[in-house]
Amino acid sequence: MRRSTGYGVRVRTGPARRRGRPVRGPRALVTVAMCLCVTLVVGAVSAVNLAIPRLSAGTLHPSAEAVVWVVDGYVVVFACLLVPAGALADRRGRKGTLLCGMAVFAAGSLVCAVAPHAGVLIAGRMIAGAGAAAVLPTTLALLVDGPADGPRRRAIAVWASMTGLAAVLGNVGGGAALQYGTWRTLFACLVPLALAALLLVAVVTPVTARRPRPAAPLGSALLTGGFLALLYGIVAGPQSGWGSPVVLGTLAAAGVLLTAWVRHELRVAEPLLDPRLFARPGVRAGAVGMAALFTGMFGLFYLNGQYLQYAKGYGALGAGVRLLPMAAALLAGPRCGLLLERGCGRRGTVVVGMGVLAGGLATVSAAGARTPYALYALGAGLTALGCGIATPLLSHAMMAALPADRAGTGSGLQSLARELGSALGIAVTGTITTAVFTARLPAVLAGPGHPTTVAAAEARTADGRVREAAVEAFTGGMHTATLGLAGGVAAAALVVGWWMPKER
Repeated sequence: MRRSTGYGVRVRTGPARRRGRPVRGPRALVTVAMCLCVTLVVGAVSAVNLAIPRLSAGTLHPSAEAVVWVVDGYVVVFACLLVPAGALADRRGRKGTLLCGMAVFAAGSLVCAVAPHAGVLIAGRMIAGAGAAAVLPTTLALLVDGPADGPRRRAIAVWASMTGLAAVLGNVGGGAALQYGTWRTLFACLVPLALAALLLVAVVTPVTARRPRPAAPLGSALLTGGFLALLYGIVAGPQSGWGSPVVLGTLAAAGVLLTAWVRHELRVAEPLLDPRLFARPGVRAGAVGMAALFTGMFGLFYLNGQYLQYAKGYGALGAGVRLLPMAAALLAGPRCGLLLERGCGRRGTVVVGMGVLAGGLATVSAAGARTPYALYALGAGLTALGCGIATPLLSHAMMAALPADRAGTGSGLQSLARELGSALGIAVTGTITTAVFTARLPAVLAGPGHPTTVAAAEARTADGRVREAAVEAFTGGMHTATLGLAGGVAAAALVVGWWMPKER
């Protein structure tokens, strides 16, 4: 039997069965398995951020552009394949898609661990990102498949909180691996963890019904190619020049491909992601809001490890531990959101949450090498708190606006917004920070062939004052980048508040 939740979504009541088979594990174990998968694929982004100083100073000698692609190559592929992966899960079975995704993630991490040069490392990260794309939307679709509205909302809140909390946990775990090993150790540790998660999913997760629909290879190719071209243009801009043929050509190609994707999706009978979905206010507000939140969050994650190690002098583990206030704030965020919702309503709470995140980024922008750690911790904590307040409400608004038989595609769209925001945050933050850093380098380091990372600058001189000036150039870039992110999130909050559906 099915009943309406009051949010435009229909859920199954009565005993939880799929295709005539009983659920083989309690809901709590299924939730644990899904959260473990989410922690691994999301934590793999933030953990690598802590490795940037070690990687930059290591034998691979990557440029600033290569460093951004080591981080963002994973996120870009992750983001671009999310919607096709969610649709594939609907058509071919969610449990099988999740298991395959974890296996590919483990294989990509293994390639990274043994990479002989930066190109192979980036390729391994992209392989792992393809696996992660099959994991993230499928975990949410499996969690919301079956429960009534109350448990369903709680499951969405837990999942949404884990996507933020996992980023902070990745910092601590990554810091520990780097403290007692090298950057290769970090990737090697992901392999057994991914295999353990795969085994747990195989044991406790139920098999769900398939919903066969025609494949959409052209739509997938246009969407993926468009976003890859867009993000490549953003990342390559500082190194190649914004007016260079490569950058202008890739940005133009992105516009052409994404326009062609929209036209194609509007014409086909079974679109991969129907652009008309964005006519629904809940979908539109949720997508833009989550993209803005994760642009700010992951822009800060890109800077955290570098600031705490370069400017404050902490080790990798020390830097990771000092980011734990963000974890506490992310855990407190949903509870604060529930309290605020009683007085401000859903729309007001989302706007407040986004405003808190923007305020946290503005606070971080005031940090320098001589700034007390407490100020930075306050800014980072406020950033995480704002994300924790707004994300569950935006997630539910989007999922409630979509029909139940599109749960996989809907969660893929939701995850696309998050990961595209994450990729944009990393790309934009890396772009701005590198541009300001190179512009403010001391004269002895400037000129043709100038260093593009702090590690490369420090390797070229033994003069303490020159090294200090290089760190100040980095913090100047961080100041400009975080202020820009804060302004962007604040502007997005006004738009999301306008679009957010009123409570019923």
